[in-house]
Amino acid sequence: MQRKKSKQNRSSCTETLPKNLIACLPVQVRKQTEWLVDVGRWRPSPAEFQAAAALLPPHDRPAIHRFVREEDRKRALVSRLLQYSLVYHALGMPFHQIRINRTLEGKPYLNKNVNLPGFNFNTSHQGEYVGIASEPLCLVGLDIVCISKPQRETALEFINNFTSYLTDHEWNCIVTADSHDGMLTEFYRYWCLKEAFVKATGAGVGFGLQRLEFHHMNWTNISLCIDGEEARKWMFWLFKIDEMHLASIAKGHPEDAIDSFRRTLSDVVIQEGELHTAIEIPEEAFTLLTVEHLIQGDA
Repeated sequence: MQRKKSKQNRSSCTETLPKNLIACLPVQVRKQTEWLVDVGRWRPSPAEFQAAAALLPPHDRPAIHRFVREEDRKRALVSRLLQYSLVYHALGMPFHQIRINRTLEGKPYLNKNVNLPGFNFNTSHQGEYVGIASEPLCLVGLDIVCISKPQRETALEFINNFTSYLTDHEWNCIVTADSHDGMLTEFYRYWCLKEAFVKATGAGVGFGLQRLEFHHMNWTNISLCIDGEEARKWMFWLFKIDEMHLASIAKGHPEDAIDSFRRTLSDVVIQEGELHTAIEIPEEAFTLLTVEHLIQGDA
């Protein structure tokens, strides 16, 4: 009975408020969400780890235990806890009722829901941090990088391994930095942005990163060219989490999603003006959570 009633409400919203579709969304998902967990601070006992993993539906647990290293298992578990906590926060659904699927390229998604016409999310983890970002209308991609110094080669030798993924412009900006540490930081900034875009579109590792060229003004007003053409329907932000970690968020038009991911989004037509506004909403600082928040449902 409740589902039929909500279906009538959805129809009313899409027919009478076509220029303000976001007003039809649940309050919890009208805004973007960015959560971050410092997994280095979570030191569970084996029993505590198993108890946290038991909160997930059975089909999602094997993906955690396939990792050999404890730190990798922790990141995998927290990544999934963030996803389920986000959906719980947005829809009020208990964990056992949530079904998160993945495209062949590994992009997580919910089953189509006209209540959430463009709702999508993306996770990332590296180093000490695991994060998640979501958007109600536009595509979103998140990438976290750890600026680790190479152990057996110089910074330039390390970066040289990735020249095929960088444009001449990006390479020149990197190698003209004032120090080896500066070169590493510049490289990771470009890499982080490229990964965020690819993850937003759902393209995965098969996308040619050398097709992407980023421009910026002191790492603000970041813009993207794809195959030499400016991508005007995309916005990017860079965040310094701490001295060793960076995060980037990409937001763009759903039309740029690859086919396998686009098919998972609702067929509801979103007004261009509203979508443009959603893309340009400034990103705020991440909300730092603990694993205990996720376990207790306080996120």
